[in-house]
Amino acid sequence: MQDAKLLLVDDDPDVLLAARLLLKRHVGAVDIEKNPEKLPFLLNNNRYDAIVLDMNFQRDVSSGREGFAWLDRILDIDPKARVVLFTAYGDVEMAVRAIKAGAVDFVLKPWQNDKFLDTIRGAVNGKKEEVEEREDSQKTTRKKGSAGSTTIIGSAMRPILETVEQVAPTDANVLILGENGTGKDLIARAIHEHSNRRDKPFVSVDVGALTESLFESELFGHVKGAFTDARDDRAGRFEEANGGTIFLDEIGNLTPSQQARLLTVLQQRQVTRVGSNKARALDVRLICATNADLAERVAERGFRQDLLYRINTIELHLPPLRERPSDIGLLADYFLKKYAKQYNRPVSGLSPALLAEMKQYRWPGNVRELQHAVERAVILARPEGGSGTLLEPANFVFRKDGNAASPVNETLQLEDMERQLIQQAMQKHRGSITDVARELGVSRQALYRRLEKFGL
Repeated sequence: MQDAKLLLVDDDPDVLLAARLLLKRHVGAVDIEKNPEKLPFLLNNNRYDAIVLDMNFQRDVSSGREGFAWLDRILDIDPKARVVLFTAYGDVEMAVRAIKAGAVDFVLKPWQNDKFLDTIRGAVNGKKEEVEEREDSQKTTRKKGSAGSTTIIGSAMRPILETVEQVAPTDANVLILGENGTGKDLIARAIHEHSNRRDKPFVSVDVGALTESLFESELFGHVKGAFTDARDDRAGRFEEANGGTIFLDEIGNLTPSQQARLLTVLQQRQVTRVGSNKARALDVRLICATNADLAERVAERGFRQDLLYRINTIELHLPPLRERPSDIGLLADYFLKKYAKQYNRPVSGLSPALLAEMKQYRWPGNVRELQHAVERAVILARPEGGSGTLLEPANFVFRKDGNAASPVNETLQLEDMERQLIQQAMQKHRGSITDVARELGVSRQALYRRLEKFGL
C-alpha cells in the first residue's frame, strides 16, 4: 500500500488524527477532511485509492443517513470509488445496507488497528484487482465473445444453452419467458455474444418502465424542438443498437398504443424520430423477455397477436429455481466464491445443513434472490482468525413466502420497505426516473443503483 492515497472524512478531529497517525506509516499519502461538503471538490481534483467516510455527522448522529447520502454523492462523482464506512453506532443491517449501497467494507469505532489496516488494505488491493479483472474480461470477451454467460450454471440450463448456440448465429427474433430473477437478461446477452453481431452494440431497455410520454422518444429518438425539453437531436435506443442487438425486457407490460407503435417499427424495419418525417433504416436483432403469459394475454385481448407472432420466432422458457434444486448448490458455490473474493471474507463453503435447507426453500426471487442471499451471508461472515469457515443456516435469511425451513430474520424488513417505497413511487410517477428520484430525495444515479439492486 506504500503508493496508495487515502481520504478520511469525519467531523471528529481526534478520530481523523488517530486514523492518520495509524495509516500514514503504511500508505503513501493520507488526506483528512472534517467537512463532507468539500467532498466534490476533493474528488474532482484528486485520485484516491480508497475513501474512509463517517456515517454520522452533526445533523444526524446515529441513523447513518448522512453517511448513505454522502456515499451516494461520492459514487455519483466516481462510480468506481472504493468507500469504507465507519461509525460508532454500527449494526449488522447498517453494514449490509452500506455494502449493498456501494461501499466496499465497514469499520466499527473504536477500531482495532490490525483489523482497520486489513480493511484498508483490502479496499486498496480490490481497486487494483478490479482494473486487472476488467482488462482480463475485455480480453476474454474479444477472444471468446461469450463473457455474459458465466453465471448460467446448472444441468437444467444445458438444453437452453444448446438452443442458444443453435439460434445465436441466425437473426431470428427470440422471446425469453420466465419468472423474475431466472436470468432472462443473461440469456439475451449470451445470444448476442454468440452471434455474428457480437462486435456491435447490445442495448437493453426495460420497456415496462417507460411512460406513454417517454416511450417513443426513448426508443425511437427525437429532433430538436419536438417537445419542450428536446433541446438537441437525440437518437433512440433502436438507432443505438443498429447493427447489433436490442433487448426489450418486460415487453408484456406495454400498453396497446405502445404495442401498435412497436409493431409498425418492426414491420417496416425503419424508425422515425419524434418531430421528424425522415425514416431511418434499421438493422437490429430483436430479443424480448417477459414474466407474463403472453398467450393468455392475447386470449384476454391485452396483447396483440400479430406482435406476438413478430417477436417469438424462437421461444425460450427458463425454469424457476424451485424446479432445478440440483443446481442450487452449484449456483450458491459460484456466488460464494465470487463474493468471498470481492469482499475479502474467509468463507470457504456451505455447510450440509444449510445446503439442505436451501434445497427445501422455494426461492420466490429465483437466481437473483439466491445471489443476494449468498452475498449478504458472505458480507456478514466475520470469523475470528484467517482460516476459512462454512456458512451455516444462522447466516442465511429466507423470505416467509418461500416456506423456508429456518426462521425468517425480521431485520430484512428495512430492505423490503425500501423496495416497496421505490415500487410505489415508480407506479405513482409512471416510471419517470427524474420524478421518482426527486420524491425519494436521491440522485438519479443512486436510484438506478437501487433499481438494479432490487431487480426493478
